[in-house]
Amino acid sequence: MASADLRKELDCSICLTIYTDPVTLRCGHNFCRLCIDQVLDTQEGAGVYSCPECREEFQERPALQRNITLCNIVESFRSAQPDQEETEVFCTYCIHSPVPAVMSCLHCDASLCDNHLRVHSKSPEHILCDPTTSLENRKCSVHRELYKYYCTVDSACICVSCSLAGDHQGHKVETLDEASKKKKLKLINNLLELIFKTEETEEEVQSLQMNKRKVHEKSSGVTERVTGLFRDLRRQLDDLEKRVLREVSRQEEQLSLALADFIQQLEIKKAELSRKMCHIEELCNMTDPLTVLQESHTGDLCDTEEGNKEDRERHGLDDLDVALISHTLYTGLSDIIAGVTGGCSIQEATDILLDINTAHNDLHISDDMKIVSRSDISKNRPETPERFQTYPQVISSQSFSSGRHYWEVDVSKSEMWDVGMCYPSIDRREGQSLIGNNNKSWCLCLYNNQCYVLHDSTEILLPDNVSSNRVRIYLDYEAGRLSFYDLCVPIRHLHTFTANFTEPLHAALAVGEGSIKICGRRSFMEM
Repeated sequence: MASADLRKELDCSICLTIYTDPVTLRCGHNFCRLCIDQVLDTQEGAGVYSCPECREEFQERPALQRNITLCNIVESFRSAQPDQEETEVFCTYCIHSPVPAVMSCLHCDASLCDNHLRVHSKSPEHILCDPTTSLENRKCSVHRELYKYYCTVDSACICVSCSLAGDHQGHKVETLDEASKKKKLKLINNLLELIFKTEETEEEVQSLQMNKRKVHEKSSGVTERVTGLFRDLRRQLDDLEKRVLREVSRQEEQLSLALADFIQQLEIKKAELSRKMCHIEELCNMTDPLTVLQESHTGDLCDTEEGNKEDRERHGLDDLDVALISHTLYTGLSDIIAGVTGGCSIQEATDILLDINTAHNDLHISDDMKIVSRSDISKNRPETPERFQTYPQVISSQSFSSGRHYWEVDVSKSEMWDVGMCYPSIDRREGQSLIGNNNKSWCLCLYNNQCYVLHDSTEILLPDNVSSNRVRIYLDYEAGRLSFYDLCVPIRHLHTFTANFTEPLHAALAVGEGSIKICGRRSFMEM
């Protein structure tokens, strides 16, 4: 009994035979080296390894450590046991010399060679089978009769006596052939089901592999785009740094030259003051009162020029224009952020066109719908609800209800204009229908050589006029921002309105004299 228990402990759980060159995993379980190597080879494709015994997982292929103690035990056990190889079946009746059997009789419980098979009984109860040494397994242990039936209730093979009496009496029984056919049919159905599940699993594996490839391809594409985005960001930041530093250097140089001029002027003034001081001292040291009183220039000896400090402050020569430097930096960063947020890129979009159906009769609209000019002759267009009746203004046919956009206007040929945006519900007839004189429009204006922004009749005078020929209007609809820029070098921010936009926005233009021209539009579109 102890030998049997020891024999059981020495079996490999993979091949179910005694260990051959046993090795140990980190979890402590032992296997034949060849057996565990084959298992690990099959797991290699999955990318994770596990112990067949306890299922402990290893991220890397585990190293196999030879179990020397177990090897010695196996060798000792084998040397103490007789060969366990299956012996050849010999004829039961050839007692003088072993003759290989060709058949075994289940009824006689004997194995037969060719000679004894010829004289063996051919009656039905003598059932012949291939040579075997386990004939006892085919007989009932109680009645010592051959199994001929199968009890479906107890799922057991039984003999005739068991079916007539005993524990199986009254149970439904079948012949071994019938039961075997039914079980084979079940096994075939199970096999077909397993084949179907295997095919399904294979299809699922292929589908997952395809998804894995798609994920890899998408990941590669996104990685490439992100890498390119950051490369472009670094380039833009480098350019912005150079631009800001150039502005600092420009201001420093400008201030240095101006301050040098002021220093030179003050040095001259200082020398003149010294000369006057010396002359006054000479007069004070004279003893002749007549000479002192007859000095003809004593009235302006103490006169000095005033206002040097005020001149410097008026010309901005006391310090760097930090606000302008900050604005250059802020505008550059804002442009970079505007191009990056949401994975955005700038794309050409359709040009803005003016809607002639909204144009005041004192306005002339060019054939390409981009230039609006003031006309001394009324156009006598039909009066419609869409047309502006009071002020010489016009709006675009396109509207913007989402996204980020900017458009530009050439104002070089007019000295009185309004450019901005408005809701389509803006009044077209009343006195407050002028762009900016209501809560449905926002604009930048030039009037009497003064530049200002206007919304809901609230006017904000700008410190400087537009110095270039172009004005840029930038709209971020979702953020509720409408900004105006002077396209000088560098670009100068003029003003930004903030609002919660509730309607689509149209470009709006008004002309007091001359003409202005829409130069185009760009939209910030998502990738």
